Amino acid sequence: MTRTIVLGEHEQHADFAAWLDKRHRLGQDLFDEVWEGEYHVAPAPHRRHGHIDSQVAVILESRARASQLWSSGPANIGSGPDDYRVPDRAYFRDLDPKAFEPTAAIVVEILSPGDESYAKRGFYFARKVEELLIVDPLERSVQWYARGAGLEPTERSTLLDMSGAELATAIDWPPSD
Repeated sequence: MTRTIVLGEHEQHADFAAWLDKRHRLGQDLFDEVWEGEYHVAPAPHRRHGHIDSQVAVILESRARASQLWSSGPANIGSGPDDYRVPDRAYFRDLDPKAFEPTAAIVVEILSPGDESYAKRGFYFARKVEELLIVDPLERSVQWYARGAGLEPTERSTLLDMSGAELATAIDWPPSD
């Protein structure tokens, strides 16, 4: 790896390599990603993030199953350990477990302050992801993206037959700060 990027608020660590090793031993690196050999340290999701993820999972589950899609929490989407992303949720066409999934039918990214969700669109398109769902808890909004010339904004998911507005209305958003 050529470079490490630490996202979100964090402390400076004198022995950075030891800190990364400790994160790995404690299982705190589950959401970390590698972008073309560059290691991206992602903070663990906060409770609000988890609440939104749970809501999305419950709301979309029956539609996913009706479309013969299988839901998953975070999964490694990519070609291997040198280039992968970890969406908050993914929907697959099969249940064949792999350490690195080459693609997914749908990936879900729940925004956190300072994260890189929007920067992943090109990667997901290159990996042949069919739809991307971005959920913004601060704005209380949902945006679907579908394959076209890239992953382009669309009003509704063709795979789940649901609009972004319908999903946004169905989510029980946590109170604002």
